[in-house]
Amino acid sequence: MHGAVANKLGIAIVSGEYAPGDVLSGEVAFAEELNVSRSAYREAMQVLTAKGLVESRPKAGTRVLPRSRWNVLDPDVLAWAFARTPDRKFVRDLFELRAVVEPAAAGMAAARRDRLQLAEMREALALMRRHSLASEEGRAADRDFHKAILRATGNDAVQALAAGIGAAVNWTTQFKQRARELPRNPLPDHVRVFDAIAAQDVEGATQAMRTLVELALADTQDAMDGE
Repeated sequence: MHGAVANKLGIAIVSGEYAPGDVLSGEVAFAEELNVSRSAYREAMQVLTAKGLVESRPKAGTRVLPRSRWNVLDPDVLAWAFARTPDRKFVRDLFELRAVVEPAAAGMAAARRDRLQLAEMREALALMRRHSLASEEGRAADRDFHKAILRATGNDAVQALAAGIGAAVNWTTQFKQRARELPRNPLPDHVRVFDAIAAQDVEGATQAMRTLVELALADTQDAMDGE
């Protein structure tokens, strides 16, 4: 039950229904409004607090925190952001992060990848081709492809971003197909990244990933314009 409450409130906060600085209703009032127990409500608040969305203080109540405090790469926070039409700044921030991290990671992967990591990328591409990004299986493979590249950097700090960037890839791809089919097939973009990594072409991998992220952003913006 507390998971359902956290999901409902998380979507409301991330979508802007509650703005940063807003004070949420008291525990008793909110529990009654949502028709849940007070303990379920408290547990939901603990979930939102852990993700940086809210902060509770004695006598001050529970306040929505600024977006800069949110754990925006948390898979749940990303899911809440894309449950409705996402905020344009939120999307821009995600893609700016990807544009900073992923091209550099692809270059590092080209220099450092081993055979097993290359095989993981190749398998992910094969599954993307077999299932297409219109399916959950294809999107999972897309997520795995990007995560495999981050792992191939051999950099622990970069690898720590794998779950968040993988979730961002998954949710933006799913969002782009909510109202219509994907405007183009992004598989060739991924193949160019893979080929450069396989050839140990550091500059080529960096540029191919930069182009992939730029095109993905353009597709996402087109989807938002069509909402």
